[in-house]
Amino acid sequence: MKKKYVVKLKVKEAIEDRGITQKKLAEMSGIRESTISDIVRGSRTVINFEHLSKIAEALEVNTITELIDFESK
Repeated sequence: MKKKYVVKLKVKEAIEDRGITQKKLAEMSGIRESTISDIVRGSRTVINFEHLSKIAEALEVNTITELIDFESK
């Protein structure tokens, strides 16, 4: 049987680790607060690479694994 992988965004964990709010991340990244909320809740089925890049820059991540994880099912 073929393995299936799920991409998991860890934006919620990243902002909690940094002690900032979704609103603050929206201000820092220039992304609408509703979009940040959708990403954090996992309700987005498609992620815009530009958004991911802006979030990474705003949070000053050292490696993309701070924001993205793969899980095998």
